[in-house]
Amino acid sequence: MFGFFKKKTDPAVYAPVKGKCIDITEVNDEGFSSKIMGDGVAVIPEESVIKAPADGKLTMIFETGHAFGMEADNGLELLLHIGIDTVNENGKGFEILKKAGEHVKKGTPIVRFDLEALKEKYDMSTMVIVTNGKEVSKPALNQTVDETVPVLEGVE
Repeated sequence: MFGFFKKKTDPAVYAPVKGKCIDITEVNDEGFSSKIMGDGVAVIPEESVIKAPADGKLTMIFETGHAFGMEADNGLELLLHIGIDTVNENGKGFEILKKAGEHVKKGTPIVRFDLEALKEKYDMSTMVIVTNGKEVSKPALNQTVDETVPVLEGVE
């Protein structure tokens, strides 16, 4: 009805964890840095819980806990990947807190991981990638961010 009752969706994607935000092209993995999977950012985590970066539906969670996908209410399809090559741990050091198919609010804890143990073996840069080709801006590059800071914003 004239848009008065239409729920507005936040166009932003927020940091999934506290840490330093870098451009996806700076990640030490060609599969991510070349943007084959999509554009985005990475956060070098200082904490061990990855939170939903936007309101939306969890579309998949890898059984190893190292990655999950979600369809944000703002239309962006996102892949969050915790660390580089952490899939090799076969789930060791990861605890999945939510299930695929659940609708979550921004800031909801999705995966807890053992940051100290994993960073002894792996680069723990956590990628936030837009997989459906939507254009985004990156307002927080080279800044320390947390779940209150937008790291990606959809461009209309």
